[in-house]
Amino acid sequence: RIPELGGPAVGLCSGGIAAELAPLTAALDLTYAAAADPADRAVVVTGDPQRAVAEFADCVRRNPQAASFAAQVVRASAGLPVPAAIDMESFAYSTLQGGPEFGRWLEERRRLGRPLPPPPETDPVLLAADGDTFRITLNRPERRNAYGTALRDALVDALRTALLADTFGRIVLDGAGASFCSGGDLDEFGHTPDTATAHLIRTRGGAARLMARLAERIEVRLHGHCVGAGIEISAFAGRVVAAPETVIRLPEVAMGLIPGAGGTVSVPRRIGRWRALHLFVTGVALGPQDALEWGLVDEIAAAHDR
Repeated sequence: RIPELGGPAVGLCSGGIAAELAPLTAALDLTYAAAADPADRAVVVTGDPQRAVAEFADCVRRNPQAASFAAQVVRASAGLPVPAAIDMESFAYSTLQGGPEFGRWLEERRRLGRPLPPPPETDPVLLAADGDTFRITLNRPERRNAYGTALRDALVDALRTALLADTFGRIVLDGAGASFCSGGDLDEFGHTPDTATAHLIRTRGGAARLMARLAERIEVRLHGHCVGAGIEISAFAGRVVAAPETVIRLPEVAMGLIPGAGGTVSVPRRIGRWRALHLFVTGVALGPQDALEWGLVDEIAAAHDR
């Protein structure tokens, strides 16, 4: 009966989750509990489950359409091939772009009067080959390597090169400056001509499909802030290494949207759709240790140890 409820269906358990409850927690969109098997990806363990549910509900009330879309998309796309799941994510994202929640966020953003970002003064992505290793470095540190048009296009070109060359057994993706990637460049939001064009750019001109195709050969090295697209794209990689100071966040639902760079596909396939929905709706920051325990990253290592 749970799928008939419509909106996100969240469970609450003040104690531990018994093994016989697994079919129920799997059917729910998310369950908060005081204790559970760490391998149970349907449950988020917290010291105060009631408070966690209340905070989740507050986030849903602020952006009910985006939160509901997030739950529907991760549930519906779980069994789809990656390209089809990316398309489903983008269809939902484009729909939300025309909705009141994103419209409200965009209007508030425009009141700041920020101009479009200036073109990069240097190459937005640096490339280096060393034997069979191909290194790709995001290189807009002045914008915290935001996933804007210039950086996105350069990254896509680099990934296409790696795919077509087929001579590199190992691809390393990292970022210059203080942060790996601060997510989509907010100063560019709302400037696409229409939502249909935006869908084509996201799905055919973005990095997600290429990252998925190259996954077995790619290692991503995170550090500093890894926000939105920064973790969405990275989670496709076969190996993700995070520096000890890494901070991961997925803030799109608070903007009236859902992750749009492949995150509803890559993140759930690493940590489960339930914990992914928790990150999407609450926008809570996730440190490297929790990310390691959940499987969002594969190793924690300082830069000099990699």
